[in-house]
Amino acid sequence: MALTDVAIEKIKTMILDGRLKPGDKLPREADLADQLGISRSPLREAVSVLSMLRILDVRRGDGTYVTSLTPDLLLETMSFIIDFHQDSGILDLFEVRRALEPMAAEKAALLMSADDVAALLALTEAVDIDSPVGDMVANDLEFHHRIATAAGNPVLCSLVDSVAGRTHQARTWRAVTQEDAFEQTKREHRAIALAIGDRQPSVAAALSLSHVAGIENWIRRNLTPAPTTA
Repeated sequence: MALTDVAIEKIKTMILDGRLKPGDKLPREADLADQLGISRSPLREAVSVLSMLRILDVRRGDGTYVTSLTPDLLLETMSFIIDFHQDSGILDLFEVRRALEPMAAEKAALLMSADDVAALLALTEAVDIDSPVGDMVANDLEFHHRIATAAGNPVLCSLVDSVAGRTHQARTWRAVTQEDAFEQTKREHRAIALAIGDRQPSVAAALSLSHVAGIENWIRRNLTPAPTTA
């Protein structure tokens, strides 16, 4: 392994075994290098890499700290990658949504409170056909966010939010160009919410899968170039 990789692994091990906890300040560079048995140059590079990954926070004039290590913070790097590939990989994003959102709906059907289900159903009625497109899309994103939150898994919620948020442009285009997009989305959202309220995890998951797959199929037909023939 390269010395930088060795330094990264050793710092990661210190975090995983509890020697360094969220919010802790790392020892001085010279002391940490001695402690890890590596030179200061690869240690400095390792700190730089872990800082970019939001694992460490380098504060000029103060020192280097372990971040909060919360899922939303650690997934910011993945969000950047998703943003970078958004235009070329929109179908890849929907493939990931097909994997994540049924899981979230299934767990929400087991865990979401009756009050939250009622609020979810009310959300489906909060916009109508005359609402601005931006409001429709924001309502759509909020609907899926609430289900992911109710699933009780912060990593899953962060992933759903990251992936779903990066399909914003495609959702907007569909809302503008597909004649019955709003009515269809509203029907499907209501059906998912009712299945969650009825404590039917398998049905909620199936309806969520169908919902995401339907949008994906529309994008495949309308927003991706047709294959060329020789």
